[in-house]
Amino acid sequence: MSRSSIHKRERHKVLIDKINDDPFLTDEELAEKFNVSIPTIRLDRLELGIPELRERVKNVAEESYRKVKSMQVQEFFGELLDITLGESGISILKTDETMAFEKTKIIRGHFIYSMAESLAIAVIDAHVALVGVANIKYKMPVYAGNKLIAKAEVKQKRGSNFIVWVKISEKQVEVFRGKFILVSLEKVEKR
Repeated sequence: MSRSSIHKRERHKVLIDKINDDPFLTDEELAEKFNVSIPTIRLDRLELGIPELRERVKNVAEESYRKVKSMQVQEFFGELLDITLGESGISILKTDETMAFEKTKIIRGHFIYSMAESLAIAVIDAHVALVGVANIKYKMPVYAGNKLIAKAEVKQKRGSNFIVWVKISEKQVEVFRGKFILVSLEKVEKR
């Protein structure tokens, strides 16, 4: 067996693991990680039956949105990747210049907060929920073009209150964290 086929087999194994861990890795990012060309990664994906990024994102998002009780797809800020109601969730947001201050290209805080808030509301197992208290911290500036990944975890449930922690990172560096106390309003007055 040639050395290149062993190398390729090892790369395929690691490629599958990397995409399972982060289905939103681009071909460019994967090529850089493996120190191979982008066409090599595309051929690897084809051989392994792994769809391109756009299709992977679409498949994951469709499945996740079906589980959410508290909001409609169009109300969610970012793209929902995975959710386990009452436990945890993950979303992604590709920032752009329309979200940034023109002079500095730094993303406005309300976009980052909206990503965190919508994930926190979506992750609790309730049909109607509002933020009662939010304790947030912006840790690093985010620039137009950065890809943000938010992870939410339900830490506690007491009656109709939920405590949810949300951490947002860019390239595995935490840029925002928030602790949300959400109130479930299962019985809503209709006006």
